[in-house]
Amino acid sequence: MNWQTVCEGLSATDRYCASVEVSGVEYDSRRVRRGDVFVAMRGEATDGNRYLEAAIAKGASAVVTDSREAYERLRREHVDVGTALVERGRRALAEVSSAVMGHPERDIALCAVTGTNGKTTTAFLLEAMLRSVGRKCVLIGTIETHVGEEVRVSPHTTPESRDVLEIFADGVKAGATEAVMEMSSHALEQERVWGLPVDVAMFTNLTQDHLDYHGTMEKYFAAKARLFVGVGAPAPRVAVINGDDGFGRRLIGENRQSHLMRYGLETLSGDYRAEDVQLHAGETRFIFKTPNGDAPIRSSLTGRVNVYNLLAACCAALARGLRLDEIEAGAASGAQVPGRFEVVPSSHDLTVVVDYAHTDDALRNLISLARELVSERGGRVITLFGCGGDRDKTKRPRMGRAAGEGSDLVVLTSDNPRSEDPMMIIEEALVGVRETAVRCIVEQDRAAAIEIAIHAAKVGDIVLIAGKGHEKVQILRDGTVPFDDGAVAAGVLREIA
Repeated sequence: MNWQTVCEGLSATDRYCASVEVSGVEYDSRRVRRGDVFVAMRGEATDGNRYLEAAIAKGASAVVTDSREAYERLRREHVDVGTALVERGRRALAEVSSAVMGHPERDIALCAVTGTNGKTTTAFLLEAMLRSVGRKCVLIGTIETHVGEEVRVSPHTTPESRDVLEIFADGVKAGATEAVMEMSSHALEQERVWGLPVDVAMFTNLTQDHLDYHGTMEKYFAAKARLFVGVGAPAPRVAVINGDDGFGRRLIGENRQSHLMRYGLETLSGDYRAEDVQLHAGETRFIFKTPNGDAPIRSSLTGRVNVYNLLAACCAALARGLRLDEIEAGAASGAQVPGRFEVVPSSHDLTVVVDYAHTDDALRNLISLARELVSERGGRVITLFGCGGDRDKTKRPRMGRAAGEGSDLVVLTSDNPRSEDPMMIIEEALVGVRETAVRCIVEQDRAAAIEIAIHAAKVGDIVLIAGKGHEKVQILRDGTVPFDDGAVAAGVLREIA
C-alpha cells in the first residue's frame, strides 16, 4: 500500500507523503521490519520517539510521531521516509493499522463487555452461544485469545489497537464473522480501542478496583462509560446493562443512542430477568424471562453471580440474532472458564477451588457461593488470598474484611507483590481481617500457604484459593517465576491421597 493512501485516513496536523510503499505497522521498534510504518507515541512507561532512529535503521518506510520536534528532525534528516505529525499517538496507531490491514473491523460484528467483575465469564459464555449456532468467532480477553479454532496467549486483557486489528484480520481470513472482547477501563481511558465499531456493548457491574490508576470511583466509572458513547466510533447499536447495579442504573439513565436491554434479578430492574433460580454445586437453572417469550436456562456454572453473567450473555446473543431455543442450547454447551470457580480434581472428599477473585466484592461473592454449597453438609469455608503489589492499596483492608466476615479460617499470603515488600502488603490486608473474629494464619510463601489451607480442611469443607485464578506465573520484585495455583493444589491433594 502506498503511504499517501494511508495518509488520507490519518488525522494528522502535518505530513510528508513521500512516495513509499508500506506493508505493516509497529509501535515497538524491536519488531519493525522493512516496509513497516513505525508509530512513535508517548506512553505511560516510555516514549516511542526515543526509538525513531532504531526503527528507521531496521527498515521503516514511514514514521508517525506525536512529537513536533521529532517530526521536524525527520523532515530534515530522513527525506526518503514518509512522515506524519499527530496530536494523539494511540488514535493514529488505530487509524494507520486499520488502513494498512484493510479495515478488518468492518467485516466482523463486535460485542464488547466491560465492568469490574464477570467480564471473562460473560465473554466465554457469549462466544459459546455464538459458536453453538455455527458462527466462527474471535475472542479477546484476560485468559486467552481465540481466532476460530486457534487458541493464543493473552498478554493483556485488551491489547493495543494494532494488535486487536491484526487478530481481527486473522479472524476474517479464518472465516470469523463475530468478535467478543473484554474492554478494560485502562484500554477505554487510553483509547486502545479507538475506532472499533461496537455492535453490542455489555456492562456487568462496578465495584472498587484500579483506583491506583483512575484515582476515584467517578473517574473509574467515566472510563467504563466511554464504551457506551463510542470511542472514536458511533455508539453501540445495543446496550446490555445490569439494572441491579447502581452504576448500571446510571448508565441506563444516560443512554440516549443505543437500543437498551436491561437485565437483572429484581423485577423493576430488568426487562430481561431470571426467575425461579435454582443454584446447586456444578449447576445453575433459571427461567430467562424476556418481553418476547421465555426460555429455561441450565448451565454448569455455579452461583448467583453467574446468573448475572448468563443473563448478560443471553441478552447479547438475542441482540446478535439468536433465537431463545438456540440460547438455551448454547448456555448448556458452555465450558468451564479457566480460573473461575475451577474445582481442582481430587480422588477424595476435599473440595478445593481456584478463583480469580481479586477485589473485595469478588471475594465476598466467592465466599458467599462457597457458604451456600457447604451449608447443607455443615462444612467450613477456608479462604486463602493475597493482594497484588503496585496496585490500589485502599482495597487491601477491604479484602481482608471481606475474607474474615465470610470465612471460618483465613490463610493470608502473597499474591503478585511486584516491586513491593510482600509482608508490607500482608500487614495492610491483615488490618481488615483483624476487624473480624476469624482465625487467620499468615504465610508469605504462597505454595506453603496452599499446603496449610488444604491440610486444615476436613471432609465437607471448601478451600478457596483466591486472587490468581488462571495465571501461570507469580510476579516478584526480582522477576517473574512459574506458579500455578491449580497445579500446586493438585500436588498437595496427591500427597494427601
